[in-house]
Amino acid sequence: MAPANGRSVAGRPAGARPAPGTPPVRRTVAGRPGGHPHPGGHPDAQTDRHVAASWRRPSEPSGPSGPSRRSGPPSAPPEGDAVTETSAVPEDAREPAEPEADPGWLLGDDPPPRGGDPVTEAFPEGRGPRRRRLLWPAVAAVLVLALVGGVFAARDLWPVLFPPDYEGPGSGRVVVQVADGSSTREIGEDLVREDVVASARAFGDAAEENPGGRGIQPGFYELRRQMSAAGAVTALLDPATRVGRLEIRSGTQLDDTLGQDNTTVPGVLSLISRATCTVDEAGAERCASVADLRAAMADTDPADLGVPSWALDPVRRAEPARRLEGLLAPGTYDVAPGTSARDALAEVVRASVPRLESGGLVAQADAAGVQPYDALIVASLAEREGVAADFGKVARVIVNRLAVPMRLQFDSTVNYPLDRQTLLTSPFDRARPGPYNTYLNLGLTPTPIGAVSPDALRAALAPEPGPWVYFVKCQTDGISCFAVTPDEHDANRRLAQERGVY
Repeated sequence: MAPANGRSVAGRPAGARPAPGTPPVRRTVAGRPGGHPHPGGHPDAQTDRHVAASWRRPSEPSGPSGPSRRSGPPSAPPEGDAVTETSAVPEDAREPAEPEADPGWLLGDDPPPRGGDPVTEAFPEGRGPRRRRLLWPAVAAVLVLALVGGVFAARDLWPVLFPPDYEGPGSGRVVVQVADGSSTREIGEDLVREDVVASARAFGDAAEENPGGRGIQPGFYELRRQMSAAGAVTALLDPATRVGRLEIRSGTQLDDTLGQDNTTVPGVLSLISRATCTVDEAGAERCASVADLRAAMADTDPADLGVPSWALDPVRRAEPARRLEGLLAPGTYDVAPGTSARDALAEVVRASVPRLESGGLVAQADAAGVQPYDALIVASLAEREGVAADFGKVARVIVNRLAVPMRLQFDSTVNYPLDRQTLLTSPFDRARPGPYNTYLNLGLTPTPIGAVSPDALRAALAPEPGPWVYFVKCQTDGISCFAVTPDEHDANRRLAQERGVY
């Protein structure tokens, strides 16, 4: 049967079969020898064209418009009985011109394959552009990741730009401690842990905005829970919120004393007791009482309370109710509210010892050939008997009298167990026996008689040189007149009376 297109092959009439022994004819397709085998032949010329086109390599059109892009001369058809397929294809059925580049390459598409049917053979096996199909999921994934990253970044940046903060003055009671050397950030973090403020950043911003925000002092403060950051800063700068704080002044005794104007001067034990007070959520106040402090002082071994080794022996020999006298140095202390009597005493003693030793008490006492505790007693006597300008001379009088030996005869020592601050004594008081009556006893008192200032301690360790053995206040500002003989001393006393000193 003749081919559908009615073509003949190498002079053989249509439908004629090759003669026996005639070699088979191989068709040449676009310069490719052998063509595409079609068992039994293919009746559809269009299909033949399609198959041939699928094997052709892209080439520039030849002819008048320009040379072919393939290097070298065009392939010649093989010799023998062969037909070039392109010559048999009608002009109107030939492959159309190559289409213009698909702008899809801007999105990452591969350029369409050259040659072949632009419709049926641009995507072999019926597949679409693989890179375009992969590009959009990738773009979507990037967008999702960017969105998620933005959410996390916003979550992290939001507290920085807009830190959480409570509103209002808060409620309840809570005691917080500002440690020595704490930064504003550390204070804020401590307040967050106690639920006083909502965030350390809000507290830091409020402290920056407050002119005194950097002046928060270490210590204990009674605040409220869930306060605004600005309110917390204001409260920490208010002395009224400070709790657990006590100040020991030089010359202050352990017990309360009666001042010269008949007012009660709180003693060290009362100051410590007040510092331990705390108020619970119901408003009830709890304190370590003065009686509790005295009992702790009497019943606890001095070493367990922090008494230094250089003072242990004389402290243990002293009257239990007065054994810590003089070991509590002047200055300010912070005691945690709610602390027990024993712990409060130990806390103040341990904080006092470095202050006493900072001026070289132990080393200078050893160099002077005296006991550090005796130097502490001398300093306490000078503190109570004179003013700072006379500490060195009063200490010299004490040293000179001890060397004679001669009784000190200090009114301050007589008044000490009587809890009176006045320097005047009656004959009855001076005649009353007791370990602190220096009118009756030789030597120093068993313990110091009050808190010792650094100036008095320095004077006791290095008394001012001089032969004095007498002194009396002779000026209204407290300055004393010193004498070597009893006659000089009597003259100074008359001068003091004329000036109205006593």
